[in-house]
Amino acid sequence: MKQTSVPSNWGVSYAQVDLIARANLFGFVARSVLGGDGLVSGRGRTGCLAAVAMVLGYSAAVACSDGSVAPTAPSPGIGAALPSAPVTPTVRTTVAPSAEQAKPGIKLTAVPRPDGSFDVTENVRLPAATDIVPLQLPGSGADLPGMMTPTKPLVTDLKLVADDKSVPLATTTITDADDVPLSFRATELLLTYRLSGSTVRATPSRTARAGAAIRPLTASADSTLPTDITVTSGLLNAVCPLLDEPRCAVGDPPHLTVRPGIPAGRALVVLQLDLPR
Repeated sequence: MKQTSVPSNWGVSYAQVDLIARANLFGFVARSVLGGDGLVSGRGRTGCLAAVAMVLGYSAAVACSDGSVAPTAPSPGIGAALPSAPVTPTVRTTVAPSAEQAKPGIKLTAVPRPDGSFDVTENVRLPAATDIVPLQLPGSGADLPGMMTPTKPLVTDLKLVADDKSVPLATTTITDADDVPLSFRATELLLTYRLSGSTVRATPSRTARAGAAIRPLTASADSTLPTDITVTSGLLNAVCPLLDEPRCAVGDPPHLTVRPGIPAGRALVVLQLDLPR
């Protein structure tokens, strides 16, 4: 049914006019049904009350509604997924290696040469900074087990780096104990040199078997520094005559090594090895 618009000067809405009209209709129905004395009994009274209720309910709904129905959001079902909570990204922190992880000590690597000499590298970390680097050659092999022959060790081509700075040297040849002064205090030392005159060849022998004495050139800088000595090839046995337990070889050839962590002041090692050809 088409709705008739209400003049704006009436000051009422269509719903209000509809409600007034239905109220008048209700009054008319009541008078018609109840009669002049207003008394109805039995089925007449029940029917009248039902009609009145229907009219009032419909009229109230029309009066309270503006004619539009607001959309209602559907309720989530039992299996519906709930909104997920915002995820906070995990921040990973990288811990820089502590300075305590670089512990004081000496790491010596000796590369045997066919002539019985060794190319040696020493990496040294001192417990405290110093401006003097004492150097000490291995002793003669005259009284050393496995050698028993006098030797005269010699260091040549010495290079020294202290705390990543090259140190100028008055001489690169060391024939006896010596001290190298530094112009600054340093805790990290790197020495490279060639050690010769410390090897005795086994005779007669059809192989290049030899005995050699080796020790860190910086052993007297701190006699307590734990020392690791590595011989890169040919090692058959190792004896440390300054230790209470002199045999200091670990494992079996060709993977034999020298026991690690020997105190620097006692890290004199007599090697039995096959020299490279």
